[in-house]
Amino acid sequence: MSDTIKVAVIYGSVREGRFCDTVARWVLEQIQRREAFTSMVIDPAAEPASAFAERLDEADAFVVVTPEYNHSYPAALKALIDAYKAEWQAKPVAFVSYGGASGGLRAVEHLRHVFAELHAVGIRDGVMFPSVWEQFDEHGQPNQTRRYERGMQTLLARLAWWAETLRQGRAERDYAQAVMLD
Repeated sequence: MSDTIKVAVIYGSVREGRFCDTVARWVLEQIQRREAFTSMVIDPAAEPASAFAERLDEADAFVVVTPEYNHSYPAALKALIDAYKAEWQAKPVAFVSYGGASGGLRAVEHLRHVFAELHAVGIRDGVMFPSVWEQFDEHGQPNQTRRYERGMQTLLARLAWWAETLRQGRAERDYAQAVMLD
């Protein structure tokens, strides 16, 4: 087993002209700077939801990059999540959100419930970009670089802890077998 944590970065938007590309590129840059991680992309705009089983299964952890649409998360992200079950179980999920004034927080709060139902572990620490169109420069970098990099540092440190701990737990005992018997 490799010591490197495999992180699947999940694009939450499939809209044409989406800002998700900018935010997700920055997230991938942050992950790729750290030797503890290897990253892979899950982009429902590029492939159908059914194409991701192997990558989701081999991932040790997930970072969901989601906009907020109408006080929640996009339908394409829901379709991707609902297409799988065991692939999410006993793995950590972190959130990077963006949007208007709320920065996508309402989308994340809805996603926390969905992932909890799938037996995934939602990470408390996240990064949010309120009024996202004002947060990035023409090169796709946050205007407040230090602020957002500190947030990602915390997110990735916590994600690494959970990923390593849960990976060890899954290796020792199959999560599907963790049921109470009378």
